[in-house]
Amino acid sequence: MIDMHSHILFGVDDGPKTIEDTLRILEQAAQEGITDMIATPHAFSPHFHVPRTEIEGQIELLKDVIEAAKIPVKLHTGQEVRLCDNLVEKLHMKEALTLANSRYLLLELPTQSVPAYTVNIIQSLLGEGYIPIIAHPERNRAIAEKPERLERLVRHGALAQITAGSVAGHFGKNVQKLSLQLIEANLIHTYGSDVHNMTTRPALFEKGLDYLEKKKLHNIVDIFLENNDRIVQDESLFLLEPKIPNSKKWWQLIG
Repeated sequence: MIDMHSHILFGVDDGPKTIEDTLRILEQAAQEGITDMIATPHAFSPHFHVPRTEIEGQIELLKDVIEAAKIPVKLHTGQEVRLCDNLVEKLHMKEALTLANSRYLLLELPTQSVPAYTVNIIQSLLGEGYIPIIAHPERNRAIAEKPERLERLVRHGALAQITAGSVAGHFGKNVQKLSLQLIEANLIHTYGSDVHNMTTRPALFEKGLDYLEKKKLHNIVDIFLENNDRIVQDESLFLLEPKIPNSKKWWQLIG
């Protein structure tokens, strides 16, 4: 299994503080059956920016440490890239990293809003051959208030990633409920842990999958795991048509 969203690099953002913390996360990931993790530290956010050179350098260091510790997890480069108006330029300048050197870009929206220019950025990215994956939309306040905002982004060509902890209930019942609603509406395409540490922001990768299995969403679990693999292989993802027969009425009913 592949975890396509993780804060696994130490001492660079709000993820693990030490290399020992990183190794503990990796050991737990291996125990859960995860074979690959894409490191996605924050980029261009108001609080953190981890440049490409630092990411590549630390991953090279960790590869040797992981091999010595006999942890069967492979690391890949990536970033959780904050939405900004010159994002395409940053990609051209190699200042922003896609996921595992693929066409897929993990795109973070502001916590409270979906800016008016988001669709324009999505269209610009698609026009240059990049496919944005919206990170944890279930924790965006504007999407929580009006989930059709995510539907609009997906209709314009974006994909979306759900967080394991959200599905597992780590962020509360409301976030868990919204996560399930977005998944059942076929507005979610990939699954990541967004792990930061072993205590307040654990991976919960397996726990989230177990919850979906209990909800009889076995086919969705298969799609998420297959799509995570396809990201690393830089292949087209398996997509389902959003199933919202009457958007406004439907969202009012389930919201």
